[in-house]
Amino acid sequence: MTKQNSFIKNLNNEQKRKRLVFFAKKQIGKPYKYGVKKHLIGKYFDCSSFTQYLYKRIGIEIPRSTILQASLKNEGIKVLPRKTGFIFKPEDLKIGDLLFFKRTKGHFNEEFPDGIGHVFMYLGNKKFIHATGIGGKTGVKLENFEKVISEKDFRIAKRILKD
Repeated sequence: MTKQNSFIKNLNNEQKRKRLVFFAKKQIGKPYKYGVKKHLIGKYFDCSSFTQYLYKRIGIEIPRSTILQASLKNEGIKVLPRKTGFIFKPEDLKIGDLLFFKRTKGHFNEEFPDGIGHVFMYLGNKKFIHATGIGGKTGVKLENFEKVISEKDFRIAKRILKD
């Protein structure tokens, strides 16, 4: 075990959440590239390589694609949306929670027959971060809470870091 792995292994989940925020914000402005090749991750990101990259920084391996991340069973717990109004309020989410949405591009399986095409990560303080190829400014960027939770086509939220 390397010193880095030993250090990460000894962190509690609150410390891991702080590291997620630190590493996520360092990537703001990095360019977007759909289906980025493994050897280019870190220089370029798509949405799922970005979340995979961040979780790897805290010693957690998650799959490469959005559909597989959304389908996690053992590693993630489902965060249930509210029945009325917005799907979530800030107090419902924790730093590192992943929100998955249907998009025009995406992957499909039996659990998600309409598909999963995009993932956002919650950073706390009513902010999300993601790698996007849509809109005028593409790449890794922050989004306001209200913008993300009011998007149509929400499919599922996962909490990778359990308490």
